[in-house]
Amino acid sequence: MKIFVTGVNGQLGYDVVNRLAARGHHCVGSDITGAYHGAQDGTAVCSADYVQLDITDAQAVARVIGNVKPDAVIHCAAWTAVDAAEEGENRAKVHAINGEGTRHIAQACKENSAKLLYISTDYVFDGQGDQPWKADDQHYAPLNVYGQSKLEGEQAVSGTLENYFIVRIAWVFGKNGKNFIKTMLNVGKTHDTVRVVNDQIGTPTYTYDLARLLADMIESDKYGYYHATNEGGYISWYDFTREIYRQAGMATQVLPVTTAEYGLSKAARPINSRLDKSKLRTAGFEPLPAWQDALNRYLKEIGEI
Repeated sequence: MKIFVTGVNGQLGYDVVNRLAARGHHCVGSDITGAYHGAQDGTAVCSADYVQLDITDAQAVARVIGNVKPDAVIHCAAWTAVDAAEEGENRAKVHAINGEGTRHIAQACKENSAKLLYISTDYVFDGQGDQPWKADDQHYAPLNVYGQSKLEGEQAVSGTLENYFIVRIAWVFGKNGKNFIKTMLNVGKTHDTVRVVNDQIGTPTYTYDLARLLADMIESDKYGYYHATNEGGYISWYDFTREIYRQAGMATQVLPVTTAEYGLSKAARPINSRLDKSKLRTAGFEPLPAWQDALNRYLKEIGEI
């Protein structure tokens, strides 16, 4: 297959394009920058074609995808800085990228008869309660600008195409980019104690594992909404941090605090990021490995153990 991947300079896009290329697909990657950077440490392993693309430019999207003529598109490009999304002039940019940009991608897929896989988030829900969100739940009530913009992206996809994949993920970490694990490792090396919230519950998602699942999906016609995080149970950010330090052999003490006590975020955060992934098995997809195992492999990948 010829597969067009957006956002290949980000955490997920990097792993997706490498996974697809390893399976023998012809990959064409895109991002807003002028060149494909690969991993930030320069260890890019994919020789995919690269096209610079600003997805907020409808004409550019139509032209590029029209020229590439892919069989499928995996849309990883997004504004993901949740707190920065709340700041003044950024709000319009976030909606332009995550909402209208996705609409442009979906329209181009329709015009070129390409299947589309769109990456979304648990932030489209209101983040309340303690029951896992099911893939086909439609109780949308985003708490912040980022969540609203990603919901707009979902609606752009479902309103434009008949057949599509919408895959919601949460608590993402990967080699190529910033993430919670890297932040906590850096903080733990310079502080004896750290304060971490213990009332936000979810499950981490390792982009390397997720990329395998997305490749499985795009090779199928099992369209629909899915939830995908690693297995291993629901945890808090506090629990996650303790396991990060345990596996990394660090003695940093982790102090649990509530979201209200922490009080540093500009954007409202969901308390309940639990995602029900049972639809993956029902559809015949192999779930992701346990997050504890994923964390161990990731720490080895980035040279921390």
